[in-house]
Amino acid sequence: MSDILTHIDGGVMTVTLNRVDKKNSITSAMYGAMADALAKAEADAAIRVVLFQGHETIFSAGNDIGEFLNKPPAGKESPVFRFLRGIASFPKPVVAAVCGPAVGVGTTMLFHCDLVYAGDNAAFSMPFVNLGLCPEAASSLLVPQMMGYHRAAEALLMGEPFMAEAALEVGLVNRIVPPTEANGVAQSQARKLAAKPIASLIETKRLMKKGQARLVLEQMDEEGASFGRMLGEPAAKEAFGAFMEKRRPDFSKV
Repeated sequence: MSDILTHIDGGVMTVTLNRVDKKNSITSAMYGAMADALAKAEADAAIRVVLFQGHETIFSAGNDIGEFLNKPPAGKESPVFRFLRGIASFPKPVVAAVCGPAVGVGTTMLFHCDLVYAGDNAAFSMPFVNLGLCPEAASSLLVPQMMGYHRAAEALLMGEPFMAEAALEVGLVNRIVPPTEANGVAQSQARKLAAKPIASLIETKRLMKKGQARLVLEQMDEEGASFGRMLGEPAAKEAFGAFMEKRRPDFSKV
């Protein structure tokens, strides 16, 4: 069975991360499939809303570390950057249902969604610094905008998880529900959106995002360049080596 499932019904394309045995860690092929799904949804007039969801126990553990180390992203046309640009510039409403851990891109992609519904077991984290890296998905721009600088600094510099209540307080999620209900609630909201006039939805979203659309893509490009450079530097090598060896990293000499 595919690691990314897509289903279209009632004007809603549901994209499901379906690699639960690997904690929905995202491979290059999965990024490509999600990028392709967004492109199809943008081009198909019958698709009015896109909904991303995972399992009630896990949204995503972030990148598949093994594949990520063996085949790091190479340039702007790599699947991960195609997906990030695609979700950042997607003109129609995007809804997400998030339960359990949402690590790295599992959190940063949510800043490009329009509505987010979280299970009360959701745990968000952006541990890029802890891996010797920098933020991605324009999160270095969007997280301070949403959370305020000091909360953003805590989230991005400390890299520690924050729970659903904290995410609700800063506006990252719209509502907290029991994990068994999150996908259903998000689906219900997506269908409500799909019943509205699509031209009005698209224009309203465009106007809300107009002031920062260019900045988001520029920030994404700059982050991507820094991320790629830092991936080959000693701190990242130590962090990933420690992760694979199941030990605590030692950054005292890097």
